[in-house]
Amino acid sequence: MKPQDITTGKPCSLWIFGYGSLVWKPDFKYRRSQVGYIQGYKRRFWHGDNFHRGNDELPGRVVTLIEDEDESTWGVAFEVTGSQVEESLKYLNVREGVRGGYVTKVVKFFPEGENQPSVQALVYIATADNTLFLGPASSEMIGVQIAVCRGKSGHNLEYLLRLAEFMRSSCPQVEDHHLFSIEAAALTVVSYVLASQ
Repeated sequence: MKPQDITTGKPCSLWIFGYGSLVWKPDFKYRRSQVGYIQGYKRRFWHGDNFHRGNDELPGRVVTLIEDEDESTWGVAFEVTGSQVEESLKYLNVREGVRGGYVTKVVKFFPEGENQPSVQALVYIATADNTLFLGPASSEMIGVQIAVCRGKSGHNLEYLLRLAEFMRSSCPQVEDHHLFSIEAAALTVVSYVLASQ
């Protein structure tokens, strides 16, 4: 499903699920946001970024979702209403689609808390057939790559640290081993570089 397919029916509201930089930097107007999760996907630093957090010679690593029926991914869903629907989709189509190579899917979002009804949400996912898709690597290799890359939106390390901070502050009950092991590896590289200067 493409964003324009959703706007064809002119919905009065839409939920958009973020699991990477959208959790701290949505950069679009929204009515409200809610922390929660989706099922059947795991978050992985398997996607390359040659614009926001890297370049063509040294692509950064950012997250995408990988299908896994036994996993869930925590993040933030944003409800956009009225004119915000079209405005946010135009913006995200460039940010995530054109510059990031992500495609859209509709998923069921489960808000945190007791007796909260689930909602359908749009999510952006980079798949393995994307030319920027880098695939799996060890936490140490990903950490090194993240520690040295920088793009037009800033250092790749900032992306990693902000996502880890979001998980610790907004989802303290969730253990994201993949995220935290990469964070530890990247910080080890940075401390080594600083100590050797």
